[in-house]
Amino acid sequence: MSTRGRNARDVTKAKWDNPLLNGDHRVQVELPRLHIQVERECGRAATRTYVHDGEICRVGSAASNDLVLDDPTISRFHCSIQREGGSWRIVDTGSTNGTRVDGVRILSAELEAQAVLVLGDSRLRVRPDRGESATVPVVRALGSLVGTSAAMQRLFATLERVAASDIDALIHGESGTGKELVATEMVQRSSRAQGPLVVVDCGSISPTLVESELFGHVRGAFTGADRDREGAFEAADGGTVFLDEIGELPIELQPKLLRALEQREVRRVGTSRARRVDVRVIAATHRELEREVNRGRFRDDLFYRLAKVNVRVPPLRDRLEDLPLLVDSFLAAFGRRDGGRLFSPEVLEQMKQHDWPGNVRELRNYVERSIVLDDAPPPSMRTMRSGTMPVFRLDEADRADGEAPPPPPEVDRSIPFRLAKERAIEKFERAYIGPLLEECEGNMSKAARTARMDRMYLHQLAQKYGFRITRRTPPEP
Repeated sequence: MSTRGRNARDVTKAKWDNPLLNGDHRVQVELPRLHIQVERECGRAATRTYVHDGEICRVGSAASNDLVLDDPTISRFHCSIQREGGSWRIVDTGSTNGTRVDGVRILSAELEAQAVLVLGDSRLRVRPDRGESATVPVVRALGSLVGTSAAMQRLFATLERVAASDIDALIHGESGTGKELVATEMVQRSSRAQGPLVVVDCGSISPTLVESELFGHVRGAFTGADRDREGAFEAADGGTVFLDEIGELPIELQPKLLRALEQREVRRVGTSRARRVDVRVIAATHRELEREVNRGRFRDDLFYRLAKVNVRVPPLRDRLEDLPLLVDSFLAAFGRRDGGRLFSPEVLEQMKQHDWPGNVRELRNYVERSIVLDDAPPPSMRTMRSGTMPVFRLDEADRADGEAPPPPPEVDRSIPFRLAKERAIEKFERAYIGPLLEECEGNMSKAARTARMDRMYLHQLAQKYGFRITRRTPPEP
């Protein structure tokens, strides 16, 4: 099912009797701060200063940015300056006229002591500051969320404040960071905790069925609609709707979602009668919606409506100090009390050298696999931090003693390199995707979870090679 209703208090959560989650401990937390001086705006001299407290500062001409510039040469969401680990990074969000740092056009660049940004006909001088700091008690866990890093402490503090209100929120973060867990914790600490929580995975529903999933339909509205059916908004009346992967929502349906958010009423497919609903909406995405707005793939008015509050979930690579605590929590959840044998300090230190592109989900899978195999070798192919360039190596643990490295695959060097590479990739994709879909009986969501890959990309590959895909029909009420 693409939608599922449940009481927020009934969400299954692991309960850990873990000493690492207990005790009184305090840590000094710094609040990141940026000083931005606008030196030129739309070609005219300017002398205004903006001070931003927080981990991400959005700059553009749209009113919902943190720093709004009155310049027609600036894109609606031009760029962002965001805290990653212990440094600041300037990221161009698909602007039309580009972002230049100290005269060099960039897509992404690390901010040093200070820098001059040129955006269209405007110029900014940006200087990071350590900001204020405070010694606060460490919250080692917030429900099923675990972490003592500064990034997680800031996330916990944000969740506590947001949960106390009834405001709509947008959660953004990379795949595998735990966005649904964050949404669940927000719901459990809100006044709607006793109400239903209905989850809609916008990335796994056929575009022709999304409207029915969200708003319901009446009998005869379309082929196969043999009875009336309520949608997610009606099912969540008095509770919360969680729109997962909102960035995958077809643009032709976005105005209808916007109307439902603004008026808090829905119309079932096949009828003009509006039904009032009392719901809170929490959305999540791994995409940069600001970039999607600039490209015309996501409506800016819908973005403004959803992003009343932005909650950023940090990737695991930005909080590697939490890795031992996460491993202990997973071991406890799996019922293993001998984690020290599998995950010694030496193994944990080696694990910290991995970038964990799949984030916490990848780590959980790795811990579970290690338990099953009763062995915890370092990740076989990993990105080792060596200066600024990634270096890949194959661990000896993944090769039998004395075994020679496998011979390189045969390639046809009579054709251009690019064509040979495309053929090799196509051969691999066919060999991987075909058996995967057969094993999962054509279920795209299950296959994407098994392969730990993006659903939309998997769908594109399946269509490219003509593999069978199971089409879901709307669940009966």
